[in-house]
Amino acid sequence: MKKIRTLVVDDEPLARARIVKLLENFDYISLIGECKNGSEALKAITNYKPDLIFLDIQMPHLNGFEVLENKDIQPLPFIIFVTAYGQYALKAFDVHAVDYLLKPYDDERFTRALEHARQQILRQQNALLHQKMVQMIELHRYDTDEALQHFEIKEKGRSQLIHIEDVHFIEAEGNYLKVYTDKKSFLIRQTMQSIEDQLDSRLFLRIHRSLLLNTHFIREIAYEGNNQYAFLMKGGQRILSSRSYKEAIHEYMDGEKLKRNT
Repeated sequence: MKKIRTLVVDDEPLARARIVKLLENFDYISLIGECKNGSEALKAITNYKPDLIFLDIQMPHLNGFEVLENKDIQPLPFIIFVTAYGQYALKAFDVHAVDYLLKPYDDERFTRALEHARQQILRQQNALLHQKMVQMIELHRYDTDEALQHFEIKEKGRSQLIHIEDVHFIEAEGNYLKVYTDKKSFLIRQTMQSIEDQLDSRLFLRIHRSLLLNTHFIREIAYEGNNQYAFLMKGGQRILSSRSYKEAIHEYMDGEKLKRNT
């Protein structure tokens, strides 16, 4: 489980300090900030997107309920209300608070509230992970079924199948496409756009109107300036991108960073 990004909101300095001190005992908590009123809380929630908030109700400028009613806060984080006023309990649960700590509370009651929140957050994270995995499986199934699997090359009157995984890159050459493999190249009569539509978009990257690269054979990417990149391929070729494809290249590079960090 990743750490729970937590915000503490209370207009009383001692009350904030106690919550912060108690949170130090839990290694799954990452404290991202403290706020002393509703206006500060609204700004922090919007900017930092906490998973969990310990939220006072009676505060200057905006009270806790008014903070949560702001339309800029979507989706709502998990909330543990912390207040000296018991009359707000029913309303707190109307806004789907995880728990309600009535001051003064002891350490044991605080721990129960935090554990309850942790379980709720964990269930949400697992549900989101499951949904993402299902989407990835469906996407893979679709791409596998629909994507082109091989080229049929005719050479000296004989047909030969070139598997897509063996193609290093594809380059437009007049009315033809030149398909490069490890040791040879072949010409096929097809447009770049039509072949791109047939290929697995997770495997091939368009970096120029005349060039498609198999990402498995990219060894290195270097920024050349002016929104252009040089791609060093595993076969030794150095291929320069077009400025108009910078967004697709950035998206690919961001995806590679995400893979390395997960």
